Amino acid sequence: MIAFVFPGQGAQFVGMGKDLYDNYSEAKIKFEKANEILGFSITDKMFFGIDTDLKETNITQPAIFLHSVIACNLLNEGVVPQMVAGHSLGEFSALVVAGALSFEDGLRLVSQRANAMQKACLQNPSGMAVVMGFDDDKVKEICETIDEVVVPANYNCPGQLVISGSFKGLELAGEALKAAGAKRVLMLNVGGAFHSPLMLPAQEELALAIEKIEFKTPICPVYQNYSAQPETNPEIIRKNLILQLTAPVLWTKTIQNMIHNGATQFVEFGPGEVLQGLIKKINAEVAVR
Repeated sequence: MIAFVFPGQGAQFVGMGKDLYDNYSEAKIKFEKANEILGFSITDKMFFGIDTDLKETNITQPAIFLHSVIACNLLNEGVVPQMVAGHSLGEFSALVVAGALSFEDGLRLVSQRANAMQKACLQNPSGMAVVMGFDDDKVKEICETIDEVVVPANYNCPGQLVISGSFKGLELAGEALKAAGAKRVLMLNVGGAFHSPLMLPAQEELALAIEKIEFKTPICPVYQNYSAQPETNPEIIRKNLILQLTAPVLWTKTIQNMIHNGATQFVEFGPGEVLQGLIKKINAEVAVR
C-alpha cells in the first residue's frame, strides 16, 4: 500500500516552489489564487525572499502547505494514496490531498493557525529543543519533574524527541536530560513552544475558525498527529485537528501504525526530505521517496 506524507515547519527554503510555478500552468493558477486569498504575495516571499522571512510562522506555514499540496497534485503520477499523514502543519496538506478539506479552506485555516500561533508566541516567549539519543519515556519523566512549562512535543523517531516550553523550562530540562545521559539537547530556531500548553490561546482561536469550515469524508484514512490512528469521520478529524495544537505529534507511532496496517511505500510531497529520513529511522525496511 502507498502512503503519502507531508512535512511541517522547518522544511522551508528560499526558492521553494518556483520550479513548479515556472513549469506548470496549474501551479501558477494555484499560487496566484493563494496570493489573492492571503492578501499578500506569498510567492515573492517563497521565490525571492530571505531566510528570515521564511522563518516567520505566518509565512512559513502557508508556504510549506502550498508547496506540498501543489507538488502532490502535479507529481503524484496518477497514484491515489491508500493512506496519508502529515507532520504537524503537514496534517492540513494531508487533509486537502485526501479531499477532507478544499484547497481554499485548507489555506485559510493554515493562515489563521499560523497567525494565532505567532500571537501566542508573542504572549509567551518560549521555544523548542531537540533531545538526541535518549529514551522517549525517560524524556517525558524528566520533563514532569521540572517546575516550569516543558513537555514532549514531537516524537519524531526513536532517539529523537523535541521538547517544548518556556525558556527556563527548556534550560532546566536540558541540564537534567544531559545529566541523565542524553547525547545532545539542542535549541531549535523556532518562534515558540509549539504543541505545548503555551499554545492554548492559539488553539482557542483556531477552534473558532475550524468550527466554521466544512469537512468531508476523505478518500482514504488520515493518520492524525493527536491519536496516531486512521480517521475518516469528519467530526473526529475536526476535533483532533484542534487538539493537535497543544498535544504532542505522535509521529513515530503514526508511521508504525501505518506500516502495521499495510503501508509498504511512503512518498513525501513538500520541500526537503525530512520525513524520509525519520521514516527510515523508524523502520529501515519500507520504501521511501
